Amino acid sequence: MEWIELGELCEVKGGSTPSRRKKEYWEYGNIPWVKISDIKGKYVMKTEEFITKAGFDNSSVKMIEKGSLIYTIFATVGKVAILDIDATTNQAIVGLEIIDKELIKEDYLFYFLQSIEDKVKSQSRGVAQNNINIGILKKIKIPVPPIETQKQIVEVLDEAQKLIDNRKKQIELLDDLIESIFYDMFGDPVKNNRGWEVKKLGELTSKIGSGSTPRGGESSYKKEGISLIRSMNIYDGEFVYDGLAFIDEGQASKLNNVIVLEGDVLINITGASINRACIVPKDILPARVNQHVSILRPKKDLTSNYLVNLLISKTFKRKLYNIATSGGATREAITKGDLENLEIPIPPLPLQNQFANKVQAIESQKQLLEKSLKLLEDNYNSLMQRSFKGELF
Repeated sequence: MEWIELGELCEVKGGSTPSRRKKEYWEYGNIPWVKISDIKGKYVMKTEEFITKAGFDNSSVKMIEKGSLIYTIFATVGKVAILDIDATTNQAIVGLEIIDKELIKEDYLFYFLQSIEDKVKSQSRGVAQNNINIGILKKIKIPVPPIETQKQIVEVLDEAQKLIDNRKKQIELLDDLIESIFYDMFGDPVKNNRGWEVKKLGELTSKIGSGSTPRGGESSYKKEGISLIRSMNIYDGEFVYDGLAFIDEGQASKLNNVIVLEGDVLINITGASINRACIVPKDILPARVNQHVSILRPKKDLTSNYLVNLLISKTFKRKLYNIATSGGATREAITKGDLENLEIPIPPLPLQNQFANKVQAIESQKQLLEKSLKLLEDNYNSLMQRSFKGELF
């Protein structure tokens, strides 16, 4: 089997961001512009933002053809997807347009690049944000078997991926059920159509606060120690363990004002992941948070389950996003003052506890499905590694 460098197989196209100060580059645009947050699966079929022809002509963005791959090279390094539309990208993403599709298929290349994500991440560097040099990316060697073998590999991996997607869908349906129960029991938290008493979040919490990143950034993190929670760990209703950082006692002592306790609600307050919120899991304590995450510690009249599900409800998330962007499109930040002044409807505590019991029962079902999902993902990763070592075909 021949190994060929990525730069010989694909034309690599860099991305860019047209000036945000020029409204004419963005308003009423119809050219898809891909950000990392738009990459949610194997295919990118739509984008959150669009640029205009003027934005395209007056920046270094490049049009990437449908059927090409896109690859993240900054911050979240190594994510890959196939474009199902013609699109442009920002500077954190490059386009990979295959030069000869009779030599290599986009689905095969997608799976190979996905299989080496961890290896590529280990080569990335950067103090504040990881990144990988385009020159290094072009030098990645790709195993190129005959087209028929590529098709067989893709078929096997597609089937394995379908099983994973189906299990994820089942988990998503349980999340939807929790949201449905929330609205059924409490109504719309923004309209407060049930007429619950309203109080400011600052009155309902004993702690609202974010931390900081230890000096030296990621280079100062430890292999074990006290957990340092970052925005990448916080998803809606879910704590993601991948990427959890650790600091030592000395570093942690400088963040003693942001000690995380059992039952704390965590919310992202800056950047693209703003407004994601979850309850801290007990098994990562003791812990601290960095500057992108705020602790919300409910008092006795407010349960963690009620608070977090209020924050991640569709209508309240829109309210939070409007607050976060009130200083302009590039702000995307919620301040401590914003959080303290948030008006929260407060249903009776017995009703909140009843909701918490229902959530706990659903979460138990989710845990079983998530264990099954982990087994499917392990099998998928094993198939990928064996495929590209020539052990399957």
